[in-house]
Amino acid sequence: MNSLKLFARFTTDSVRIVTRGNWMYWTWVGSLLALILVGVVAWIHQTQTGLITTSMRDQVSWAFYIGNFTFLVGVAAAAVLLVIPAYVYNWKPIKEVVILGELLAISAIVMCSLFVTVDVGHPERLWHLIPGLGHLNLPGSLLAWDVVVLNSYLILNLSIVTYLLFSLHSGKSPNKRIFLPLVLLSIPAAISIHSVTAFLYCGLPARPFWNTSILVPRFLASAFCSGPAVLIVLMQLLRRFTRFEIQSEAIWKVAELMSYAMAVNLILLGAEVFKEYYSNTEHLIHMQYMFAGVDGKVAIVPWMWLSVFASIAAFLLFLIPRTRRNPLTLNLGCALIWIGVYLEKGMGLVIPGMTPDTLGEIYEYFPSHNELLISAGIFSVGFLVFTLMVKVATPIMLGEFQRPGTTIAH
Repeated sequence: MNSLKLFARFTTDSVRIVTRGNWMYWTWVGSLLALILVGVVAWIHQTQTGLITTSMRDQVSWAFYIGNFTFLVGVAAAAVLLVIPAYVYNWKPIKEVVILGELLAISAIVMCSLFVTVDVGHPERLWHLIPGLGHLNLPGSLLAWDVVVLNSYLILNLSIVTYLLFSLHSGKSPNKRIFLPLVLLSIPAAISIHSVTAFLYCGLPARPFWNTSILVPRFLASAFCSGPAVLIVLMQLLRRFTRFEIQSEAIWKVAELMSYAMAVNLILLGAEVFKEYYSNTEHLIHMQYMFAGVDGKVAIVPWMWLSVFASIAAFLLFLIPRTRRNPLTLNLGCALIWIGVYLEKGMGLVIPGMTPDTLGEIYEYFPSHNELLISAGIFSVGFLVFTLMVKVATPIMLGEFQRPGTTIAH
């Protein structure tokens, strides 16, 4: 009962923390809430009018929503890049910021769930997936496996974060017999969420662009680039505006690991391009549409080349020690990685896989105004969740919020 009282106090004090802040904090939170409201209004319009408000059609039935979902699954898996050096190789500078990766994973999974929800024409029918009320169709459905692994990963990360922060708040050291197995379990769990998502694509023989066995390692390699790019920027912000002592070695090591992951990602992409062009079968048309266009249809081409050049530039910036240790080029590299991976996993994976369609028709897709507004609202939800969690976690990890009744420093 005492533990329940302490947890209740921990919860109420956490709420008090997130409701206090300076003008910059409230400007940021207010902006996110405004975008969320706009997204909700746009989603209500979509549910009333139907998916005709999007630019999706029979030819391209997976598009901007699913592209964002796929990208964010990779962001959620990025915590592994911190967990492995921290807890497998026991490298202390990284261990101090592992919780940031867990918080990022939680917010990314929340956004993933919302993107799937808005992509469903009748989201109220999702209850059919709830065991007991409906039928999840395990183990036969890959979609069911994706539901299981994503929700399991969310619960796992929530458990890790809650246990760690509650223990520190109570003035206790986390019990390694509880905490360490959960953290180590998050490694295969993170790999599984991206692997199962890749299986959803490569298990479709009617879509030859996706029907490749190296799609799983491609997904994992790109995932270990995009998520850590957010963490690098966040670590610099925390070091600048709080008393959080984050060693430069930790930031530089994450950047170095990202360069290796990007190298693998580029090699695998190059292997796919070589296979398609050298074999020169009828399936080449999807890759041609991606990089050269087909019959004058070139809407996606400049974005794909931008993705390639951004990824190569980021790889070089992070590979060279001098540039990855320079704050300007380090942050430039983070921005380039986000651009490169986002375009590759959004437009570059989903759209060419459905263009031309199975009957050879080319439909030039571009997200509608309503899709963009809904997506902006969903990203704002994720940013808000992440902001509030960091707002609570930071003072706890700094020792400013340890026991019930402690005065919180602002």
